[in-house]
Amino acid sequence: MSALDYGTVLSTATDDGVRTISLNRPERLNAMNRQLVDDVARAFDDANADPDTRAIVLRGEGRAFCAGDDRRAHVHPASEAEARDLVDAIQRATRAIVLGPKPVVGAIHGWAVGGGFEWAINCDFSVWARGARAFFPEVSLNLFVTGAVTTLLPTLVGLARAREMLFLGRRYDATELAEIGVAWRVVDDDRVRDEAHATAAELAALPTLSVRAMKRVLNRCAVGDLERALAAETEATVAGFMDPETTRRLQDF
Repeated sequence: MSALDYGTVLSTATDDGVRTISLNRPERLNAMNRQLVDDVARAFDDANADPDTRAIVLRGEGRAFCAGDDRRAHVHPASEAEARDLVDAIQRATRAIVLGPKPVVGAIHGWAVGGGFEWAINCDFSVWARGARAFFPEVSLNLFVTGAVTTLLPTLVGLARAREMLFLGRRYDATELAEIGVAWRVVDDDRVRDEAHATAAELAALPTLSVRAMKRVLNRCAVGDLERALAAETEATVAGFMDPETTRRLQDF
């Protein structure tokens, strides 16, 4: 077993070809600050470059998968360039998860909020704990979603349901998410990590060439234009960050 510590992310490989990337800010429910975003991108880039890693599990330590943006750490960007640098970092993490060659299995428990919900959707297979909950608060905060969810989510649930989720910020439990097509599998809370690892091990045992080709071609043919979605989301999110109303709403959230 080999392990890497990125600071806010732990990355551990086992002999079955599975590498587990763990969000490791449990005291903040793995809420996203800039270091966590950068560490996720680096951990996935390294895992994708590792010849011994054939499948990846993404999970969170502690009581939640990821509680979204860390409100305590939020600082209103001083310039558009600063805002764009932050959003580009967020989108870089999504590119590493979605456009990386290796299949990713999410182990989702507790809360998956905002950007954390995006990362759950970015996974090729998502195993949800029965007690997990998720929602998108972005529109209510004068912000916008990232993570290519503007194309991934309608592909999964249809445009009408995606509108409900993104505009209205409804909260969903794991069973509801399975019914509408977001959660791939729902298991008892104490089984979520084992099920995610077992799925990743099953993927790792398949022929590497065909697995990577399937991920690449499905993303190209079954999903909308990912790069176009990422670019459009970036512009909308930068505009939101530059509006002082956003900071007020984030502080009140």
